[in-house]
Amino acid sequence: MNIQQRKTQELESVVVRFAGDSGDGMQLTGSQFTMASVLAGNDIATFPDFPAEIRAPAGTLAGVSGFQLHFSSAEIFTPGDEVDVLVAMNPAALAKNLPFLKEHGVLVVNRDAFTNRNLKMAGFDHDPLDEEVTDLEAYQVYRVDLGRLTRDALSDTDLTTKEVERCKNFFALGLMCWLYERDISLVEDEVRMHFAGKERYAEANLKVFKSGYNFGENSEQFLIRYSVPAARPSEKGTYRNIQGNEALGMGLICAAHKAGKDIFLGSYPITPASDILHFLSKQKHHGVYTFQAEDEIAAVCATIGAAWGNQLAVTTTSGPGMALKAEAIGLAVMTELPIVIIDVQRGGPSTGLPTKTEQSDLLQAMYGRNGESPLAVLAARSPSDAFETAFEAARIAMTYMVPVIMLSDGFIANGAEPWRVPDLSELPAIEPPEIDSDVDFPDGFQPYTRDPKTLARPWPKLGTPGLEHRLGGIEKWDVTGHISYDPDNHHHMTLQRQARVDGIADSLPPTQIDGAAEGDVLMVSWGSTYGACHTATLLLQQEGRSVSHVHLRWLNPLPKDLGDILARFNTVVVPEINNGQLFQVLRARFDFNGVRYNRVGGVPLQVHDLQNVVLDNLSS
Repeated sequence: MNIQQRKTQELESVVVRFAGDSGDGMQLTGSQFTMASVLAGNDIATFPDFPAEIRAPAGTLAGVSGFQLHFSSAEIFTPGDEVDVLVAMNPAALAKNLPFLKEHGVLVVNRDAFTNRNLKMAGFDHDPLDEEVTDLEAYQVYRVDLGRLTRDALSDTDLTTKEVERCKNFFALGLMCWLYERDISLVEDEVRMHFAGKERYAEANLKVFKSGYNFGENSEQFLIRYSVPAARPSEKGTYRNIQGNEALGMGLICAAHKAGKDIFLGSYPITPASDILHFLSKQKHHGVYTFQAEDEIAAVCATIGAAWGNQLAVTTTSGPGMALKAEAIGLAVMTELPIVIIDVQRGGPSTGLPTKTEQSDLLQAMYGRNGESPLAVLAARSPSDAFETAFEAARIAMTYMVPVIMLSDGFIANGAEPWRVPDLSELPAIEPPEIDSDVDFPDGFQPYTRDPKTLARPWPKLGTPGLEHRLGGIEKWDVTGHISYDPDNHHHMTLQRQARVDGIADSLPPTQIDGAAEGDVLMVSWGSTYGACHTATLLLQQEGRSVSHVHLRWLNPLPKDLGDILARFNTVVVPEINNGQLFQVLRARFDFNGVRYNRVGGVPLQVHDLQNVVLDNLSS
């Protein structure tokens, strides 16, 4: 067969993983290929996999950076369990990622990087690309001299050797765009935007990109191309590609607009939450004020001050920062000020796995403060859902005058998927209990007078004559807000604060059940396990299995109908990327036959593992 006989095979979905050193530009390559797939109309889900070491030696396993993209002509919910195509830029990338490549999958390898030194650093005692060995016989292997071909493409430029070397990722990008019939003009536009103001590098990378595309077109190695048709969106509208941290920031901006407020973000940079600060710092034209504090405690205390000053007050962090903020969050509970605390979870404890995902802060969010210190807790389920969840967190905080913790995680924060851009008119109104006069207080302003429906205290406009009152961390006398050590009053205020949080459940919609309302197995998920749990449930339902799925956005308070739902199933499976934290919360509240599935590996749960857990419980 020759080039003239080349065929195109249509596929429903493909999972591609780019892997190389952290300096090889794998995140940029993956992002550009993602954008090309979005513009081609595919549904997508991504999984950027960053190394935890800041400056791991090049060529080592610790320094490998990966970017996984699942693109499809049908609706998808995960970045994929197995990889159809692996692009490995060096031996370490091959060693670390080969286990993810499915049998007979496509392996594109940068042959130039397989030197004796690199092979030794990656732990190989021989060259796996040697055609006389059988290490890779289970795969379709394409050995490409990416380094040499990049140097050839840029031989007539004045770039340094190091600058030329950094362009080879665009050769791989061009080759993959050819292999999957991406529109290169769209990629070219994105590259020029990315390198705006750096035309020298833009032109060099575009030249290498076209060389990679032309190599695929003219090489006799590749005798088949693949086509993935455009997906049909579930809803009509305007769609765009969005990352989780970006969506979260947009949700906050829209909530502030609906409430007629400015945003104050008090934050101390911490992985993987830092991008929220980066994004919002560029949104001054939307009334956003950002403050990079000297530490986590200063950040949350400044945020409490902003809530006192009638702004939508937000602080962002990860698990270690939540520990430092705990006392000040208790102050927000005591003063009943509306702040939004965003915890983008990562692997722990301590520094743990700073670039890896985990769901291990749930109990910290619910109980990690001294005293009876209730607040609201909810969690995003996907990158695009971070928009709606952030909006909801802000709405509840300002409606009920209560601190709200929104949980995200590294997978959601850095992942991307299509997002339908909403019209502001579609979003619910936000009406904070703000007052700017004392007309309703004939006996004088009483700062802890409560709304009979929400139990929220009023939110006086700062500086209004007649509405002056004292705040602090000591217990308040009900209604007047004066300092109180009275035992009965303390008991009463403790119950009031809990009742205000519990009352949020009255405003929640009925819990959605994917599948039958009763049956053999119910899978209950929260946070980023949604995609894997939903996909596993759909696949099992297609096999005729009695399986249903409930996903929880609200974790405190829990939905009022949840206990009744759990009771209607023989077995309840609770998968989590922790050691069973939601399972403990549910067990404390409800009586049900439960099974935990816990995998704490710093990576998302796998669909096939969840299928096996359900099948084991169906058979038993």
